[in-house]
Amino acid sequence: MAEARKTPWHLWLVGVLGLFWNGFGATDFAMSMIQGDAWYRMNRMTEAQIAAMHAYPAWMYVVWFAGTWGALIGTGLLLFRSRFAVHAFAVSLLGFLMSLVYGYFISPDKTAAHGMEIMHGVIFAGCLFFLWYAWTMAKKGVLR
Repeated sequence: MAEARKTPWHLWLVGVLGLFWNGFGATDFAMSMIQGDAWYRMNRMTEAQIAAMHAYPAWMYVVWFAGTWGALIGTGLLLFRSRFAVHAFAVSLLGFLMSLVYGYFISPDKTAAHGMEIMHGVIFAGCLFFLWYAWTMAKKGVLR
């Protein structure tokens, strides 16, 4: 029988920071659904960006939901030391990548995503970090 590993201090640090970071993404999704244009304008989106949001096909909302809520769920699973955190973060990364493909290659208005490259890079780095961290903790036996 495998010995249970003690929870390292950095798991709590990554988990709490992840709640704030990934919680913002989930909040943004929820507020976009609840407040719509008022939320977009409050976040200083341009009219072109708002129009692009209205032009989203239905499947993009599924992708957006998977990316944002997958990350928040992954963070909760990480804090509960569940190996399924790896899966949730993988779904989140996939959702984010699919949203980039849509925004830069499929969307009829590809200009709406431009100007967001730095933020997209930061989000991508965050997705990779959380997936890597959960995978590393699973390999070390910290996640069950």
